[in-house]
Amino acid sequence: MAFENKDDAKAYWDKNVKIMIKLMVVWFVVSFGCGILFVDVLNQFQIGGYKLGFWFAQQGSIYAFLGIIFYYAWKMRQLDREFNVDE
Repeated sequence: MAFENKDDAKAYWDKNVKIMIKLMVVWFVVSFGCGILFVDVLNQFQIGGYKLGFWFAQQGSIYAFLGIIFYYAWKMRQLDREFNVDE
């Protein structure tokens, strides 16, 4: 990966970090928030016979993490094209 100048490299890294921070917040809210903090509220609803809070603690955070991985790969592909560093 070769950038044309240091300003492009810094801009690329800054955008990358912003994407990562946003996705980490989403992951925290889904895994910790929905699985622990809001479990009592979410347990009023059910998915497939299981309480929603339990589902988020066991499965939902895993699905959210997989979604985050695919979203990050998609956004980084766009970012690579924007800065002309794609393969």
